[in-house]
Amino acid sequence: MDLSNADAPPADAASALRLIEEQQARAARQLNPDPRLFHWPWGVAWLVGFGLLFLRFGPDGRVFVDLPRWLPLTVLFVLLALAGTISSVAGARAYGQVSGESSRRGGWYGSAWFLGYASLMAVNLKVAGLLPEDLQGLLWSATAVGLTGVLHLAGGAIWLDRDMFLLGAWILVLNIAGTLAGAGWHSLVIAIGGGGGLLVTGTVARLRRS
Repeated sequence: MDLSNADAPPADAASALRLIEEQQARAARQLNPDPRLFHWPWGVAWLVGFGLLFLRFGPDGRVFVDLPRWLPLTVLFVLLALAGTISSVAGARAYGQVSGESSRRGGWYGSAWFLGYASLMAVNLKVAGLLPEDLQGLLWSATAVGLTGVLHLAGGAIWLDRDMFLLGAWILVLNIAGTLAGAGWHSLVIAIGGGGGLLVTGTVARLRRS
């Protein structure tokens, strides 16, 4: 049978090993998408969104930039929705072909995010109206960021992912510090430390993978 060069078997053991390594690397790239897609969109959302919140609703009611009151939250929610879409599409393309225990674990973990934030919204909607306006904003941002940190810790423990676990711990430390500092300062801490931390995590993960 006449085989083309592309279909011909490896000429020696070294060529066969190199072919196996190339196939393994290709499979790894398909099953492990670019980590920047899971960190950079969220980092930009936090950096810009919480940054605008700080500029408009600063500590002790200070207004550093006289933006429309609706603008910071609108920008934050739009960027968060965009980040969620980017990460979801990247995850679906990479893990949609995975089945078995890993698939169930990922599905359950995704459900934890959905149910966790649904529960958070239900509680905050009941409680927020009892607080002054500045503390309402702090309640929403601190609880949402705190839940994000806890879920990152849980994900790191489930998959034994050191970077995810450390990122979750970092987010929680920032959230505690920002909450204790008070309304306004929390937005600044999360914008710089949280958004910057996500951008750095994605960059480091990409460099390590390369």
